[in-house]
Amino acid sequence: MRIIGGEFSGHRFTPPANKWPTRPTTDIAKEGLYNILNNKIDFEEVKFLDLFGGTGSHCYECISRGCEDATYVDKHRPAVAFVELMKEKLNIKDKLKVHTMDVFKYIKNCDQKFDYIFAGPPYPLKNIAEIPDLIIEAEMIAPDGLLVLEHNPHVHLKKHPQLVDQRNYGETFFSFFSVS
Repeated sequence: MRIIGGEFSGHRFTPPANKWPTRPTTDIAKEGLYNILNNKIDFEEVKFLDLFGGTGSHCYECISRGCEDATYVDKHRPAVAFVELMKEKLNIKDKLKVHTMDVFKYIKNCDQKFDYIFAGPPYPLKNIAEIPDLIIEAEMIAPDGLLVLEHNPHVHLKKHPQLVDQRNYGETFFSFFSVS
């Protein structure tokens, strides 16, 4: 895995993926996503939330591009431990907040708004299609903010009223939602 752009561009990292329930976004899909986001987001001004954060790849990418306020949420303790190590290695302790908890509990109790939210749930999760509504109902997306949900082709969101775009890279789909 590697960081695609910004200050840490080209930096490679390898999480100890022994029996991890994570499925990291492929470099090709991530590169496509961030090419789109570069035209939609000012990373230096964004408050970012990474749900089902896994390896922390999206946090590193946003921070590498200038984000000063990133939040990571995942309940898998080995993944969280890896992210804590990467915070030290990249010297981003002051830019990345880490929460070890269930994403749905985090959403239910969240009282913050974010400019950019990325959610990359495990593909076998049964309620992936409900995630945008949970986030929107919790009013977590800032005005003119963006939610990107990563999913496989078996999740159908084309008719969602807040869907503004959808792109796919092979079996990886990114659905873009906005409340503005």
